[in-house]
Amino acid sequence: MRRTPSFCVLFVLVAVTATLSMACSSDEASEDARACDAEPELLTTADGVEFVRSPDACFDDLPDWSYEPRYVEIDGLRQAYVDEGPEDGEIVLLLHGQPSWSYLYRRMIPVLVDAGYRVIAMDHLGMGRSDKPTDIAYHSYVRHGERLEHFIESLDLRDITLFVQDWGSLVGLRVAGQNIDRFARIAIGNGDLPVVPADTTLDFGIEDPEQSEDLDFPYRAVPDQQPTFYDGCDLLHDEVAAVMGTGGFDVWANYAMKGAAFHPGEVLEALTWIDLSDAEVAAYDAPYPSRVYLAGPRTFPSLAKGLPGLNADAWDALSAFEGPLVTIWGSNDPGNLGQCDTQDRWICTVPGAAGQPHARLDGASHFLQDDQGEAIARRLIAFARQDGAFEGNYAPDCDAGAGPTGEGGLGAPCSSDADCAGQEADFCLGGPDGICSIEGCEAGACGDPFVCCGDCNPAIAASLPFDGSACVPEAASAQLSDVAGCTCD
Repeated sequence: MRRTPSFCVLFVLVAVTATLSMACSSDEASEDARACDAEPELLTTADGVEFVRSPDACFDDLPDWSYEPRYVEIDGLRQAYVDEGPEDGEIVLLLHGQPSWSYLYRRMIPVLVDAGYRVIAMDHLGMGRSDKPTDIAYHSYVRHGERLEHFIESLDLRDITLFVQDWGSLVGLRVAGQNIDRFARIAIGNGDLPVVPADTTLDFGIEDPEQSEDLDFPYRAVPDQQPTFYDGCDLLHDEVAAVMGTGGFDVWANYAMKGAAFHPGEVLEALTWIDLSDAEVAAYDAPYPSRVYLAGPRTFPSLAKGLPGLNADAWDALSAFEGPLVTIWGSNDPGNLGQCDTQDRWICTVPGAAGQPHARLDGASHFLQDDQGEAIARRLIAFARQDGAFEGNYAPDCDAGAGPTGEGGLGAPCSSDADCAGQEADFCLGGPDGICSIEGCEAGACGDPFVCCGDCNPAIAASLPFDGSACVPEAASAQLSDVAGCTCD
């Protein structure tokens, strides 16, 4: 059910006598006796990083969430996590994205624990019960990866079964690729690891990011019961535009950063297939009793500007990964992460993905853990045990676009310029999601090799010079205008 933004409306506020510590291990952490709506207390690390800590009372009586938090101290800040199940059980590490927190896994944790696994669900810094630096400049893509790596090393996690989604995939898969020996198997749900060329500039044009504005929520028109956005793998563009608008990622990044009414619960509700209850929506808002606590969720979308040049090595390691890798997608996620092409890249590239029970789950959207958490957990158990309890229901199209699709190799898939060598189209546009293009494209000349940037546009696809040339990755779109000097007319 939709609701207007409100913080801490459903929490029983309690006060207990305790002392607030600056940064503690799980054994030393003391309770915060403040009420959820108490005046924020600004704390500072030894290195001068200012942060706030959500009062414990904000987490009282959350539906289906009775787990005690644990903490790892990283640079004077508490990184929160839950750790359930037998200490000697096989490790399942669950990583959330934006703007959720580990509450997203409340439907999966009990199923996995009952099956004998040690389940760890971590809150990224600035989210959930983790400490929340207040300076938006403190948050960066690289730092989130470094903290996850530190977290894994601090707990000495090995033989990990990893499940990632949304920004949990962008951070988690980078770390997995850089530390591949720690991971026994990998499961991805509506996620990816973008590889953006180093010379690409991603700028979302967010002016005065600290200035909040009265902006419309981009997904306000999505009804309680999400409509169907796909016919098989074909995105129904008119249906998506009708309820999600036509604005691009920059609109979402600007709203998250500056929208005065932005609160995580509204996003989770809009991007789930099911109708979340008011109590569940409030639980997603629980860590953020006022705007000062929201620097982490606000900044995550704009962290994409830090992607260029970072992930090629991690992708190379993952694309050679021979351990089991499975993709479990929600079938109704209209964003880039939810599309079949994204899922296909993992299945068709990673050796360990061969023969695995890949799936697209009905009745599941972007936040598929809310929609189908128990089913995902059961699939994850079968995947870890390799017991064949579940068959896949999704067959990738690994031949789509294979080989030259136009004169001179134009449009052939590529991950580097070397893949296009020896052809007229000897320039790889857009990294591992890229296509071979004509090097030296000049402003105003894009109509010759191709004319369209961004997501597929069926209305003009037939007029383009090779099959699928309307489907240009976002990274390639930026490269067209920023590197090649072309415009997307």
